[in-house]
Amino acid sequence: MVSKRTTVRDLRRHNRSLLLSKLYFDGPLSRHELSRLTGLSAATVSNVTAELGEERLITEAGLVESDGGRPRVLLRVDPAYGHVAGVDIGETGVRVELFDLAMQRLALVEHELSPARTEPGAVVAAVVSGLREVIATAEVDESAVLGVGVGVPGTVEQGERVLVHAPTIGWDAVALGEELRAAGIGLPLFIDNGAKTQGQAEMWFGAGRGARHAVIVLIGSGVGAAVIADGATYRGSTSSAGEWGHTTIVYGGQACRCGSHGCLEAYIGAEAILERYRRARGKPASGENEQDQLAALLAAVPKSKTAQKVIEETAGYLGAGIANLINLFNPERIVVGGWVGLALGEDLLPLVRSTAAAHALRHPFGQTTIRLAQLGLDAVATGAATLPVADLLEQGADPRLRARSADRTGVA
Repeated sequence: MVSKRTTVRDLRRHNRSLLLSKLYFDGPLSRHELSRLTGLSAATVSNVTAELGEERLITEAGLVESDGGRPRVLLRVDPAYGHVAGVDIGETGVRVELFDLAMQRLALVEHELSPARTEPGAVVAAVVSGLREVIATAEVDESAVLGVGVGVPGTVEQGERVLVHAPTIGWDAVALGEELRAAGIGLPLFIDNGAKTQGQAEMWFGAGRGARHAVIVLIGSGVGAAVIADGATYRGSTSSAGEWGHTTIVYGGQACRCGSHGCLEAYIGAEAILERYRRARGKPASGENEQDQLAALLAAVPKSKTAQKVIEETAGYLGAGIANLINLFNPERIVVGGWVGLALGEDLLPLVRSTAAAHALRHPFGQTTIRLAQLGLDAVATGAATLPVADLLEQGADPRLRARSADRTGVA
């Protein structure tokens, strides 16, 4: 293995990243605390924080008493330094949100999509319109936006060209970043799978916080997962890891929208649940969309044995799928999110847990907690908005100010 020589520039970036990250997640902190928590010398902390202060990335946040000396100044990342946008491209709509750097939401807009309007051009138009609307609503200048994160319902192939493969909406190798650039978005772009953006949001701010090994699952129209290994999202060789919904749960089973048979999504995705209910009762659940229909199905459970059976089957399939995650990844925590996962709710978790216990190896199951996600329907968009923040913290520099090779392909 060829070792890479560490340069002064690398060291500077590392120190900036380390201090910014510590202040972002654990601040406000004094310079003394930063030195103790990061292992950096007092002189290094003083020099780097002075530099970050001059750039207005960090700001003072009051004073704290010291042991016999002068009060110490507390520092934090300045939430007013810039803004970030998060986009959730779903199968039925586009959700766009704008946040300050402390991830306080400033504006939200949603555009519905019919199945006939999920072609890339229509989705791009909805994203561009949504971005313009949230920026105008929040009354901020576009130049104050550090970047735009986008969560998509498919695998994202990261490389020279960022390509989205989303067969459930008919996308095959769509260069989404390039199309957004062509439509007029000049801001840094960060594109990832929606389950992974939800996973990052829950790990940063929600039910995954504090865990080093976790799986955050998304159950909606589609089904996916973010696998967190030692604090980092596991991506695989081409960034498609986490397609839990397309693991086989029944050999030769129900047809799945991906073209295969027996996939977990074909049993616990919204469409699959509602189709099982329709077949069992001879007519569909009432409601204009999947959310309304699932709500009607859940409301019928106390008085309908058919509805009860469908929901119990769903909990069983979900529990078996979670058992597979436990046996494969040995997580300390599994978080169930997505609009379907949240709709199934706390009432079904005991059945999910008991089914998982029956199918998982005893010891790893005993080390795993299973809980609901905390961030609700905002999780994918919130997680998408954390992508430019994560880049800022990792690089120790503003995404807008760095020329990166990916900019040539339209994705920062």
